[in-house]
Amino acid sequence: MLFILIGPSFSSGKSDDHDGSYISLVRLNGEIMANNNFSARKVIPELTAAFSDKESKGVILLINSPGGSPVQASLIHDKILQLKEKYHKQVIVVGEDTLASGAYLVATAADKIFVNADTVTGSIGVIMEGFGFADAMKKIGISRRVFTAGANKDRLDPFESIKPEDQAKIKDVLDAVHQDFINDVTVGRKGKLNGDPKELFSGDFWTGTQAAKLGLVDGTGDVWEVAQSNFGTTHYRDYSPHDSFFESVMRDVSMKLPLGLDSHTKLQEII
Repeated sequence: MLFILIGPSFSSGKSDDHDGSYISLVRLNGEIMANNNFSARKVIPELTAAFSDKESKGVILLINSPGGSPVQASLIHDKILQLKEKYHKQVIVVGEDTLASGAYLVATAADKIFVNADTVTGSIGVIMEGFGFADAMKKIGISRRVFTAGANKDRLDPFESIKPEDQAKIKDVLDAVHQDFINDVTVGRKGKLNGDPKELFSGDFWTGTQAAKLGLVDGTGDVWEVAQSNFGTTHYRDYSPHDSFFESVMRDVSMKLPLGLDSHTKLQEII
């Protein structure tokens, strides 16, 4: 059973006029899952380091994700709130291609959210999906034998027809997870939401420009503009989660496409 909340690298460089100021940058990419880089296990230690950097002027989370596990997203969201309270540092989210569902949930813990005009934004909903094979088994003459202890242990068995009580159970669980999501968004965007709640929390998604009008985000802009206008610097120290050495080797072995050029040339990393 799987619940899904559905939705870079910068070039290094030096600047002659650098005054020593910088922000902590945490890049969060991909699906939010327990074994991915965008997971509580990988992200929380980096967030803690980013916030605890005494010289950093603030924290920017650069997110590009369609969402994923509501549990992982919630853990990261809650940790950001704890770190904000402890270190009294401003945190801003910048969304890239996608800032949706669980990724948007994480973003609502920030003080401000900015996106590109075309960033896919929102999707405040919950989905559970799977397949049913009951009719296929009948056609090919296969019967399945299942033995359980506990009347509902085989609930949602894909080889059995779905029952009305199963549908009711699914709705009850999804509604509960959805309400938690809505509560976090309502608190995180308090006083900023402009749209009809029925529309905002329908699971639909919008462009960044549309999301700004609805109050889901604070405006449009790229990470360089956000760093400059909010923190007065275009330099950063990278606190992004990374693969272990073994994970990196395995991923490199499996890569078949050439790497593209990095388009973020205005933000400069400090070592």
